[in-house]
Amino acid sequence: MRYPPQQRAETHRKIVKDAARRLRAEGLSGAAVSTVMKDAGLTHGGFYKHFGSKEDLVMESVREAFQEIGDFLASVAEKSAPGSAWKTIVRAYLSAEHCEHPEGGCPVAALASELARADKGVRGQIYREMEKYKSRLAPFMPGRRAADKERAFTLMISTMLGAVTIARMIPDRPERARLLATTRDFLLTSFERP
Repeated sequence: MRYPPQQRAETHRKIVKDAARRLRAEGLSGAAVSTVMKDAGLTHGGFYKHFGSKEDLVMESVREAFQEIGDFLASVAEKSAPGSAWKTIVRAYLSAEHCEHPEGGCPVAALASELARADKGVRGQIYREMEKYKSRLAPFMPGRRAADKERAFTLMISTMLGAVTIARMIPDRPERARLLATTRDFLLTSFERP
């Protein structure tokens, strides 16, 4: 049965969004073709009508995950008081909500160790997505010049990624909260103008 182009595009989008959540929740192996297609209510055979390979699905899903977290962080930043957008981003990224729900969060925090072991081509594509992420959020960072804002973003995101990754390994909820709060407080005071 043929579907109208709009329905095919909607189905494709649903597959990508579902796979993006599954990837962040379960890792790269969580995006098994049969599972992703079943989630979309489709058969395994329909996969190749939407993607050339599993790698294509993974890349589209990671791209979607970067878009989702970028949209969220930009949205909270835009709603904040002037000069405090970066603080709002730090608070949102280091929140218990983000830590406890990797399926809706930053793909790097969820997949860093797996992505680091991917082949060079995939790592190059991921790096390009990270550069887009930086370009999207750097304008909200502290600093007078674009280079200062990019530097601040790089330092902050690296620190926040590490904190969230470690916090997710800590089984004790109050201990997780302490780690996130300590990191948040460190960043908020370290980048405050004298």
